[in-house]
Amino acid sequence: MMKSYLSLIDTDTSGNRNDVTPLFADAKAFRQMVSDLAEPFLNARIDLVACIDALGFILGSAVAQHLNVGLIPIRKGGKLPVKTENVRFVDYSGKTKSLEIRKDSPLDNVRILLIDEWIETGAQVRAAIKLIENQGGVVVCIAAINIDRNEKTASLRKKYAIHSLCT
Repeated sequence: MMKSYLSLIDTDTSGNRNDVTPLFADAKAFRQMVSDLAEPFLNARIDLVACIDALGFILGSAVAQHLNVGLIPIRKGGKLPVKTENVRFVDYSGKTKSLEIRKDSPLDNVRILLIDEWIETGAQVRAAIKLIENQGGVVVCIAAINIDRNEKTASLRKKYAIHSLCT
């Protein structure tokens, strides 16, 4: 069953991406979406939410607040003014990009909920997971508004618990 607020997502866009920002602009819809994203984790032992630059920051921040846990932002490469660990990947459009995290992030044995807004191929999420796991963190679940079902995301579905609002 589709959540009614998902109809606010603009699917009439150029390229192969949808625009979720109209959903963010509706306070009631946004509040319900955050609640729905966080619901499976209310009684789980989640220590931190990690979220991916940029729209993932919006969702991750709201879910972390809802769960009353801290937040680890995973930035686009070259953005942090401190020593970082960096991972390169090829995104859904075929472009090489990178993500980074502070080298001193407190992740050793920390249970993490990883959030992004939309996962097409999983390349960006796999890069984020590598950053988290390289620093000793444990990815407990991956959550997003939508996680495409395809051969590229199948490995994520096999290895990690997945929570997607679009089914």
